[in-house]
Amino acid sequence: MSSRTIRIGLCGLGTVGQGVWKHLSANRSTLEARLGVKIELAKAAVRDPGKVRPVNVPATKLVSDPLSIATDPSIDIVCELMGGTGVAKEVTLAALAHGKIVVSANKALLCESGAAVFAAARKGGGRFFFEASVAGGIPIIKALREGLVANRFKLIYGILNGTCNYILTRMGAEGAGYSEILADAKRLGYAEADESLDVGGWDTAHKASILAYLAHGVWVKPPQMIVDGITQITQADLKHAATLGYGIKLLAIITRDFERNELFVRVHPTLVPKDRVLANVNGVFNGIAVVGDVVGTTTYIGRGAGQDATASAVISDIADAIVLLTTGRDITPVATIGGIAELLSAPVQALRIAPLERIRSRYYVRTTVKDRPGVLAQIATVMARNGVSIASVIQTAAERPEAASLILTTHESDEKAMRATLTALGRLKSVVEKPLLLRIGDFSD
Repeated sequence: MSSRTIRIGLCGLGTVGQGVWKHLSANRSTLEARLGVKIELAKAAVRDPGKVRPVNVPATKLVSDPLSIATDPSIDIVCELMGGTGVAKEVTLAALAHGKIVVSANKALLCESGAAVFAAARKGGGRFFFEASVAGGIPIIKALREGLVANRFKLIYGILNGTCNYILTRMGAEGAGYSEILADAKRLGYAEADESLDVGGWDTAHKASILAYLAHGVWVKPPQMIVDGITQITQADLKHAATLGYGIKLLAIITRDFERNELFVRVHPTLVPKDRVLANVNGVFNGIAVVGDVVGTTTYIGRGAGQDATASAVISDIADAIVLLTTGRDITPVATIGGIAELLSAPVQALRIAPLERIRSRYYVRTTVKDRPGVLAQIATVMARNGVSIASVIQTAAERPEAASLILTTHESDEKAMRATLTALGRLKSVVEKPLLLRIGDFSD
């Protein structure tokens, strides 16, 4: 074994940080034998060094200032596991400026400041590894940057948030309501006390931004996306979807039109055909389908969150970092210089965000209306005026007195036309609740 010792510092010792410390400690001898080095867990930065934690960390290794780890010349690898975009960004940029390797699980930081992070890595000679930022234990980033590097990706879509998938799975299986299952998710630790980042679709949007960068070399921020959450999904929607042959999943969808050189990223609840693999990915699991022009469609399924799954991805990056430090062989060129498109010298500068009229699919519309003659004709007229063709109609009794629930599916249309349609429907006096719009994901890839 080499006499070299690799010293690792952890900034943050929450759920993920404790998992990394625990598993690195337990498996250190095996990793050392595989990698030919000695591994030392040197320091961990925490808010409260006196706090009792489930994982045993010697008090002598605890510090309160994460920047002291980022700038310590004896630390080889800095694991930024604090989350957020404030102190975490300072720590990341400081470590990269000192030429260090940073391993991170911070999707929000990457989404907000990814360009600055990679610029700092180039300028300071550091490296940035981020496998744990998307889909937990699924090695999707490695798959994109290494195993599928020969491909161009016209479509990437998947379930990237375990909390939403858990809620939708239980709603469908048990008939319980959204609020009841959300409370259980919080109690079990699947959802945070403030669940809005998850159920509002924003966590998925951050992850989708990272995947779009890896696949296409440009950063797409949430304001440039369609981002809808799951809070308006009801038992009735799940039942109607099942009747039509679909399940409902919160999906991130990244589409690229290579002829027009246009890209679009969207996050929304989607009706997925029951015979598709992703329709049967349940509970806290994630699933991602990648459509390459060479390989076709490949699908990846695994635990997308939780201490062990995320720790596994962090430790995988640590192992890659050790290989780089000891052999000079950079296993992760794409993660350090840019997206796959940049690596392949594609003209990413000309890549544009696609306009809404070119984002096409079929649609599911639920609206509650006054139960009177002629209402359906009014709605059909509004849709026709906006160029939207109705494919099917289901009418059921609504919870409101003297009201009915109309479920309409459409033939293929586009986002611009559907936005105009929903605005016009909302102005009708016969419509008593804001219509719900869901996309139908046929994914004929």
